[in-house]
Amino acid sequence: MTTSPIRTVGFIGLGDQGAPMARAVAGSPYDLQVWARRAASLDALRDGTYTVRASPAELGAASDIVLLVLRDDADVDDVLENQGLLGAMKPGSLIVNHGTGDPETAVRFAERAAERGIAFLDAPVSGGGPGAEARQLATIVGGHRDAFERAEPVFDMFSASVVHMGGPGSGQVAKLLNNALTMTNLKNAEDVLAMAAAIGVDIAAFRLLLASSSGGSFVMQALGAQITPEIAPHLQGLMRKDIEHFADGVGRLGIDTSTVRERGLAGAEGLFAAAELVSASIKG
Repeated sequence: MTTSPIRTVGFIGLGDQGAPMARAVAGSPYDLQVWARRAASLDALRDGTYTVRASPAELGAASDIVLLVLRDDADVDDVLENQGLLGAMKPGSLIVNHGTGDPETAVRFAERAAERGIAFLDAPVSGGGPGAEARQLATIVGGHRDAFERAEPVFDMFSASVVHMGGPGSGQVAKLLNNALTMTNLKNAEDVLAMAAAIGVDIAAFRLLLASSSGGSFVMQALGAQITPEIAPHLQGLMRKDIEHFADGVGRLGIDTSTVRERGLAGAEGLFAAAELVSASIKG
């Protein structure tokens, strides 16, 4: 397969996480091409330099690599096939799915792309909107190493760490395991915070202590900062989706995921109450 240096980056998915990722590319030496379902989404790019394309197919034909930050695998499939992205891209180009999805589906996407001489990477990101704004995302990559090495400089534009996990689908497996840890850790944080509040512990002081002690965690510090009562209902929906992806995807590999799934769902269920408790302690 002939490849050429990556000069033109296509981007689809200007949501809360995708928009700051695209802004990072817009401020780089790469030539950014974008497509959005709604013209208003382009406002998120602010004063960056970019070219708007009329369709995913037109964007694909003009790009050396296309980054997708879409809600789920069904949206990725729609853009690839129904809207013509895959058919329009030239052999030797790359497609990257930065969304969280099913590992087996990621393998199928890679196989379909390979039939056209196109590389496909599953590269879900961790860190949310704040991580994307700070250009501190963790990008977790599955796919062939040569494609990873070509794409890595693009990922560096918005990432604090970029890790190649292995072949197609392995990025999604690692992201699902990461999410399962996040959500079960969240349940631990919720339980302990509720106990602390019940016995009159100063929650603000307690969290300050945890920031530099062995009981601290990313999710404990995210409560009240990245995770507020206002955003909690939206995050709950994403968490429920992700824990089911985890249970299905990892379960197909012969692992019993039931206990972790139940605790992860419980973590999602208690998110709003925990965010309210911590936010009240900050305001108080």
